[in-house]
Amino acid sequence: MQTKPENDTDLRLKINSETARLPWTELLKHFASGTVVWVANSLDLVDVAVRISHDDKANISQWMAAGLLGKVTDQQAEAWLAADAALWAAVVHPFILVQEEKPKVH
Repeated sequence: MQTKPENDTDLRLKINSETARLPWTELLKHFASGTVVWVANSLDLVDVAVRISHDDKANISQWMAAGLLGKVTDQQAEAWLAADAALWAAVVHPFILVQEEKPKVH
């Protein structure tokens, strides 16, 4: 029996431990090959990675339709390059999910 994404704590811990903050310049070659996916700040990066791993089409489609998940655009790539941005990244083969650092709340 397959574990539901929300209950897959082993995968969640594995992805969380492998999540890193990387300079956009290190991700450019992956962007060029079309494997970098942007995740909106309103979503939890690790949760999205787990759901993609589980091929949770319902949530993924909903997020894409709402503009909260999608391939990185040329405009995003240019802005991140110009800003020398660092992004949170999680790998879900063959994709690299990226998310901008969430604004700090004071």
